[in-house]
Amino acid sequence: MSEDTATVGADGQGPRSTPHLPATPLLSRIHRPGDLHRLTSEEVEALAAEIRRYLVATVARTGGHLGPNLGVVELTLALHRTFRSPRDIIVFDTGHQAYVHKLLTGRQDFSRLRERGGVSGYPSRRESIHDVVENSHASTALSWADGIARANHLQGRDQRHIVAVIGDGALTGGMAWEALNNIADSADKHLVIVVNDNGRSYAPTIGGLAHHLDALRTNPGYERMLAGVKHTLLAQGAPGRAAFEALHGLKRGLKDILVPSAFFEDLGIKYTGPVDGHDETALEFALTRAREYAEPVIVHVITQKGRGYTPAEEDPADRFHAVGRIHPETGLPVVPSRFGWTAVVAKELLALARGDERIVGITAAMQQPVGLQPLADALPERVIDVGIAEQHALTCAAGMAFAGMHPVVALYATFLNRAFDQVLMDVGLHRAGVTILLDRAGITGTDGASHNGMWDMALLAHVPGLRLAAPRDEATLRQALAVAVGVDDAPTVVRYPKGSLPAPLPALRTVGEEDGPFGAVDVLLEAVGGPAAPTDGVAAAGPLLLVGVGAMAAASLDAGRRLAAEGIGVRVVSPRWPVPVPPALVEMARECRGVLVVEDGLVDGGVGSQLRDAVEDAALSDGVGAFPRVARLGVPRSFLPTASRDELLADFGMDLAGIWAAARRLAGCPARPGTGRSSAV
Repeated sequence: MSEDTATVGADGQGPRSTPHLPATPLLSRIHRPGDLHRLTSEEVEALAAEIRRYLVATVARTGGHLGPNLGVVELTLALHRTFRSPRDIIVFDTGHQAYVHKLLTGRQDFSRLRERGGVSGYPSRRESIHDVVENSHASTALSWADGIARANHLQGRDQRHIVAVIGDGALTGGMAWEALNNIADSADKHLVIVVNDNGRSYAPTIGGLAHHLDALRTNPGYERMLAGVKHTLLAQGAPGRAAFEALHGLKRGLKDILVPSAFFEDLGIKYTGPVDGHDETALEFALTRAREYAEPVIVHVITQKGRGYTPAEEDPADRFHAVGRIHPETGLPVVPSRFGWTAVVAKELLALARGDERIVGITAAMQQPVGLQPLADALPERVIDVGIAEQHALTCAAGMAFAGMHPVVALYATFLNRAFDQVLMDVGLHRAGVTILLDRAGITGTDGASHNGMWDMALLAHVPGLRLAAPRDEATLRQALAVAVGVDDAPTVVRYPKGSLPAPLPALRTVGEEDGPFGAVDVLLEAVGGPAAPTDGVAAAGPLLLVGVGAMAAASLDAGRRLAAEGIGVRVVSPRWPVPVPPALVEMARECRGVLVVEDGLVDGGVGSQLRDAVEDAALSDGVGAFPRVARLGVPRSFLPTASRDELLADFGMDLAGIWAAARRLAGCPARPGTGRSSAV
């Protein structure tokens, strides 16, 4: 792919007309970063205003990360006017502030932003040669930059620059400091680290680093003061020079007192700033100086999240970090959000904490998105925000559990991957009474491959003693939370999807309760019907068993009702705690002709795989040669493309039509036209 043609991501039919969007006469002239060099200073300023208007208008139609991108317009312009992408590589940490970068590298059709066939919400190598890192997990950019710079040096490409753009929020992650430690140890790299400091990650940045950057922000005149003193003394001849030499010895101490930028320089990395992140001239001057330096340089840039859009600037929570579809004039949602899973967690956790003083919430820079804000407002001493540091969050929780508290660690499901070792060795090994809440579990879709929370059930099944709940509706969610925080000798996990709650799914009856709450399996539908078609090697002649795990229970129940209407014997069940597999579910499976497990998680190693293994093991243990087939519907082991949740569920045969078709094939029923899409394994 050449630099000139690095524009993928549309549907192949060219730009589509999008009504009611602002005119962009300057932006339409920018097809590649090199085009920016033809603009005058006045035109660059006008282009920045154009870009902000375009971002507000387009993101309002599709939803997306608005606030972060409004804050980096001038910074992105300055980066592309100073460096030569893709020869010089720009790495954006997390990538949710890369919309402006996309616009300047030929991707200006945002009509289907974060939708199938449109531009993705994060950098994507499939879209452009200017994109390098697709992962939207934070605190990784410095390690990427260090690796690329080292490889360039080893291959004789020392004139190429690497620029890592990292936010102050991402600098709270330990991995960033591991990288800084190594970057400082190798001074032969053309590596520029831009700290995009807006005082926030999702919400205001917390911790010691935040206080340090506050000190830097509030002392922008230090270098000017020092330069003024130097000029005055040196102008006074020999006595002045002597005085300057004496004062110069005090410089480091004075600098430590007034501006603790020595914090970075003590690592061996040159520091410059703070720079006004909305002053194009100042930015280009600072970046040009950094580019000419032959060792790693930190450029500290102060930006304003949500810049130029009043509703975002006045939003105290997260400056419109991520929005759904909104009215661009007011910032109000087009469709008010329905009561969702996270809201239930927020209310229930607060109630539980009021009744149990041992409960404390822990989150990794996402207090509001994961539902801990009500608890923090009511009981502020009972919520700890550790910054973007999931590993620390889990081990800290293990320590708190040892000391007599019951920590509840609330994370997006995708981010738990970063702390699996801590779950296994610090929490699991020590049988710590820690509850982990996994928000946005399963397929999330529009944020791309890195945000789908599809790995948890297959991963966590390997942790001895850990129990995982997959509630199907509000009642079972509340029930799971109450059970989880009552366990003090093992880790518990409660996973739930993004979005609004389904209608209640009451149980006809519950089996397995004699084994305690973890053994309960709710029966949602029982239809005797006619016998299913015989299957070779299967001893039982009972109905089909549909196992709907968590959020997949509703579609499984609908499919079961459709099968029952055809006269097919079927039973639909929902295990409250599917990991590990409840003994009652194993026994129910052995009594059935065939089993279909539907789960919103990785199909390989997921609940279906675990149930299949348990059924086979039980049969072999009893000396029974035949056992029912356990088919599985779930997310394939692949990185999913950007698409809506519903589109991806349909792709994988996990919607109503797909589950119904898979169940009919399992029952040996003749295929019907148009039902061959599902691919149960």
